[in-house]
Amino acid sequence: MVKKAANPNRSFKVADQIQRDLTELIARELKDPRVGMCTIQAVEVTPDYAHAKVFFSVLVGDPKECEIALNQAAGFLRNGLFKRLHIHTVPTLHFQFDRTTERAADMNALIARAVSSRVKDD
Repeated sequence: MVKKAANPNRSFKVADQIQRDLTELIARELKDPRVGMCTIQAVEVTPDYAHAKVFFSVLVGDPKECEIALNQAAGFLRNGLFKRLHIHTVPTLHFQFDRTTERAADMNALIARAVSSRVKDD
């Protein structure tokens, strides 16, 4: 028998709370120098709350090294979440670099280039 979720928005609320708590934990308690100015962009939680994909971007530093450092610190961060969240299962964290901001900047540059070439043609 398939059990329906009592509140379908609960996973979004949990993901949002994880995002806020992780942002604070990384800024205040994580001392790894490889994690520079890191921003948590989004969190996706599986329906059973066993796993969470955490998408981040980096303002300064190497994104690959930051990803490695965050994945190595995932246990420490999960423990910090366990103390803050009041849910039965705290998800295992999987960090992934989010390239959305890079793609947006590239698209803006392409649009600006197209507009400037159009102005030259007129």
